[in-house]
Amino acid sequence: MFFYEVEPRFSDTDALGHINNTVYPVWFEQARTSIFRIFHPALTPKGWPLILARMEIDLKAQCYWLTPVEIHSGIGTIGNSSVQVIQEAWQNGVVVARGVTVLIHFDYETQKSVPIPDAIRERLAEHAFEA
Repeated sequence: MFFYEVEPRFSDTDALGHINNTVYPVWFEQARTSIFRIFHPALTPKGWPLILARMEIDLKAQCYWLTPVEIHSGIGTIGNSSVQVIQEAWQNGVVVARGVTVLIHFDYETQKSVPIPDAIRERLAEHAFEA
């Protein structure tokens, strides 16, 4: 499990005073950096081995400015060439959003998915999402 803390910005709020729904995909993407690093330690565009296939987010409770948000990121199902990333945003001990993303191990030259190497699978498995 990985943890990433976000300090919500005033600009993250909407007219109703809570964090806007468009902010969560950005926070979740940033919090996936530790997972990206397992696949590509350099984090450079050259040789980037992942492509986003699916993203869903359930909004569970309102979230507000001026209070830190902790993003918990872990691994769900590991397929042949795909990995499910499960993430939750927590504020004041409450889950405010839950997201599931599917990343594909991808070869941009051939434009095809490729199997996830065993060494990467093992590292991913160490970060299984704890429900």
